[in-house]
Amino acid sequence: MPNRPYLFYELTSSICSKCLRKTEAKVIIQDGRVYLQKYCFQHGPEKVLISTDPEYYKKCREFLKPAEMPLVWNTPIQYGCPYDCGLCPDHEQHSCLTLVEVTDRCNLQCPICYAESSPHQGSFRSLEQIEFMLDAVVRNEGEPDIVQLSGGEPTIHPQFFEIVELAKSKPIKHLMVNTNGIRIAQDREFVKRLATYQPGFEIYLQFDSFEETALRELRGADLRDIRKRAIAHLNEFGISTTLVVTLKKGLNDQEVGRIIQYAVEQPAVRGVTFQPIQAAGRLEEFDPASDRLTVSEVRQQIIDQSGIFQAQDIIPVPCHPDCLAMGYALKLGGTVTPLTGLMDPELLLNEGRNTIVYEQDENLKSKIFELFSLNHSPESSQLSLKNLLCCLPMVPVPASIGYENVFRVIIMQFLDPYNFDVRSVKKSCVHIVHPDGRIIPFDTYNIFYRGDKENQLKEIQAEIAHTSRR
Repeated sequence: MPNRPYLFYELTSSICSKCLRKTEAKVIIQDGRVYLQKYCFQHGPEKVLISTDPEYYKKCREFLKPAEMPLVWNTPIQYGCPYDCGLCPDHEQHSCLTLVEVTDRCNLQCPICYAESSPHQGSFRSLEQIEFMLDAVVRNEGEPDIVQLSGGEPTIHPQFFEIVELAKSKPIKHLMVNTNGIRIAQDREFVKRLATYQPGFEIYLQFDSFEETALRELRGADLRDIRKRAIAHLNEFGISTTLVVTLKKGLNDQEVGRIIQYAVEQPAVRGVTFQPIQAAGRLEEFDPASDRLTVSEVRQQIIDQSGIFQAQDIIPVPCHPDCLAMGYALKLGGTVTPLTGLMDPELLLNEGRNTIVYEQDENLKSKIFELFSLNHSPESSQLSLKNLLCCLPMVPVPASIGYENVFRVIIMQFLDPYNFDVRSVKKSCVHIVHPDGRIIPFDTYNIFYRGDKENQLKEIQAEIAHTSRR
């Protein structure tokens, strides 16, 4: 009897990329790659690449921990995932990071923008509306881990510092500002004032490429000098910074290692987050079939290009292993030492009973002990390393090892209508606050809940309600 040309690995649910109706989907392994194969009765079959590394994909299936729930649920289960976002009781993860969009307006019009922001788009939200949204996060989380002020471009809001003060008055552990860096580059006094909000404050800085061609394709402008001056100001005032790289296959993915090496050299930079393009919002010159990068591809690029991280150092994040991978390192005295690969995965998933495992390597054990034994200034202990390994184990290090000694790389993939997996989106832990107070996964927000997209969602919900009444 003839065999199928693939291995049927598992079954899940997805959505049709055209009509957004739910479809059954097979996960198949074929020719050393993993695909999502789905069929819509109206629009036919689709086959989407979701991983270039079957073994890593399988590892993600095992790298799980019990879900952490929010304190409250905001919407009922009525139409089924992903049509009930709010969060509903069927969601499997609280908000590790929540975005509060303070404006739809931006001082750039990037060819690629999930929010479709521009200098002519939208308006500035009022302080009252922003406080309502912040309070929604606090209501759900109690003490939110990370809240990110976003947009649009939040730094152009005429009440920006009032917004920061408002957010800092809430029980938020870590506040971030998501920015393209233009104001940071151009206004030194602005940056000086930002420095007063530390600790527990960070800049999430757009940093896509060192090349003019790539920047013009992604951002519509040559921002090389802006990036250089922004980093100089952030270093001058010691403001914790994460570089955020939007990755497009064949455009800037060959710069992964160069960006990591550059980031390591910057005193203020705590790490790099790589975000493969999500097929949502404004997308010019992007073909989801050929320009898509998977988590496994970006992971391999970090391993091949960085000169720092090896395969055991970039691991799935247990709360959402399909879409998040992370590696932590210790940065001390010009030396960067990966930490993640020293952790025993079995202990990592065993209810917090976690430690570093040295695997008989006495030289490495001695080196790590020497690094951990160095004395540092008292202020560096305010945010100790052991409390900042998001979703990873507590590491037994002295409190004197602070946030300035952290270096991390994160791969953060957001699902879109092509690679959408209902099983996976239930574990999404990066969320956006809807203006009406609902807390919605980033993935589904940009597909169903942003602006006019809710009109199509209401049509789908009406169809489901009509079918259920039959």
